[in-house]
Amino acid sequence: MKPKNMLFIFSDEHTREITGCYGNKIVKTPNIDKLAQNGTRFDNAYTNCPICVPARASLATGRYVHEIGNWDNAHPYTGETQGWGHRLQREGRNVTAIGKLHYRAEKDHNGFSNEVNTLHVVDGKGDLLGLNRENMTERGAVKQLAAEAGPGDSTYIRYDVSTAQEAVRWLKDEAPKQVKPWTLFVGFVLPHFPLIAPQEYYDMYPENDLPWPRMYRETDHVNHPVIKALSTIMSYDDYFMEEKVRIARSAYFGMVSMLDYHIGQVLDALNENGHGDSTRIVYTSDHGDNLGHRGLWGKSVMYEEAAAIPMIVAGPDVPTGHVVSDPVSLVDCHQTIIESAGLDLTSEEEHEMPGHSLFRMANGELPERTILSEYHAAASSTAMLMIRNGKWKYTHYVGERPELYDLQADPHETNDLGESTDHKAELADCEAKLRDVMDPEAANAQAFADQKAMIETNGGLETISSKGDFGYTPAPGQTPLYD
Repeated sequence: MKPKNMLFIFSDEHTREITGCYGNKIVKTPNIDKLAQNGTRFDNAYTNCPICVPARASLATGRYVHEIGNWDNAHPYTGETQGWGHRLQREGRNVTAIGKLHYRAEKDHNGFSNEVNTLHVVDGKGDLLGLNRENMTERGAVKQLAAEAGPGDSTYIRYDVSTAQEAVRWLKDEAPKQVKPWTLFVGFVLPHFPLIAPQEYYDMYPENDLPWPRMYRETDHVNHPVIKALSTIMSYDDYFMEEKVRIARSAYFGMVSMLDYHIGQVLDALNENGHGDSTRIVYTSDHGDNLGHRGLWGKSVMYEEAAAIPMIVAGPDVPTGHVVSDPVSLVDCHQTIIESAGLDLTSEEEHEMPGHSLFRMANGELPERTILSEYHAAASSTAMLMIRNGKWKYTHYVGERPELYDLQADPHETNDLGESTDHKAELADCEAKLRDVMDPEAANAQAFADQKAMIETNGGLETISSKGDFGYTPAPGQTPLYD
């Protein structure tokens, strides 16, 4: 590809289905929708892990979680496994990050020439409680989600305002100084909880006008033992009465629209400062949000609400108004960014790493491969490993029964075929494809071993537990609130 600038916009916890261009007729996302009209939309994009820190490590390196060992929110990215940012810097390119990264610390060589107001894990350590995946108890901060939900203000709202302002400033003042094509990473934190939206955005979505969560009745909840155990530890729904469910969903929709407004500000600044014709754009998110479906909130599972993400590319040499249905994931961003900069892929990037350029796929180069999402983090009693195999979505739980869904006939995953005698061939084929990508038992064992070692490094489980649960990573300047 001809070398161009790259604007990479990354949100947090934006579930794919709450986006206009993905078919949602309620939510207002005009800027994201316009970006899709002017570029290519990927209809089956997935996170490589449905929780923040591991997903962001996969994005940074173009590697799967089990390859790099960033298992959970207490194994943050340190820059040790180098990725696209390091490669661009070696070529003399400016790589700037503004906003949320969620790595270990700014002092690490994270692959950026400059970090502006970046958010990283608490105390450089992150969620130590999430390391304990045996004899688990309810997380202390789960009750905050329902209690805080509604209209109002939050540090996350203010943080995204400042992130948008800094991105606009950079495009005006710093971009013109760059001699070679630059890469700007803009990390927004919305619509990650707390589920609070400014009054004007909250009012866009009257509580009784939004659809009720799917499979919300207790008799419809998932009966899988791993998910049942997880929902006992992350027991958010125990604190949601009907009114709060509606309030929380209105707030989330409002947060998505506020995110869209900030994205519009950045895209306007790109064009107003003369970079529109020389810049390619990627918009995506680290994972989704369950939003009450199946009685689940937050993320941490492989259902579409949590694992599926928006993925849009636009700019020079990108087909407009185009849709790709082949599955893609965050690791594909590595080759995408490298190629946009006009650099040749190394043999390792071309043949050994799991990703493939989104720009190539937008232009019709669709490789046969298996994409992977994996979860080894908080509240999971064993590894959750998901692949897409055509219309089939298969989730392997090490030591437990699998799940299988026909997403063509059952897009909302209401009919689990994991124990169907009529689908033994499909189950065997999916498991074989998973095992071609990784060794499930070895990865599961390594994750548990690394987590136990990290617990001991931090003084043991009693020491970690005594500090409490902070719920979510605070914005810069905010003190974490432990419960």
